[in-house]
Amino acid sequence: MAVLIDTSVLVASERGTLSLRQLIQPSEQYAISVVTAAELLHGVHRATGRRAQARSAFVEGILGAFAALPVDVPVARAYGHASAILARSGTIVDSNDLWIGATAIASGMAVLALDGDFARIPGLSRVAVT
Repeated sequence: MAVLIDTSVLVASERGTLSLRQLIQPSEQYAISVVTAAELLHGVHRATGRRAQARSAFVEGILGAFAALPVDVPVARAYGHASAILARSGTIVDSNDLWIGATAIASGMAVLALDGDFARIPGLSRVAVT
């Protein structure tokens, strides 16, 4: 199954607390959501000095290595469906995580994440971080 990498995994990789290279399986296809791209770029623009340069190099490497899947109508449909189910049950999920999860659902992908919000998104397959 193809895998959508969440921002939490990439941030942990940048910080050196998780090895992205060890998580990537050569037999799988990987991508990120355009929402993840935006979250990573937000971090670049908040940083200053050498930290900004290092973070920019890391993020540009990620953007070059993985396709960034767009938010389109199928993703919007998955988002609408999942958010309605969550609202009915009174369950709160971070909106960016819900967009990332909806991208995975619409694309038939599992999500690789450290964030607990993904466990609450109905219909989302997850890959365990080991």
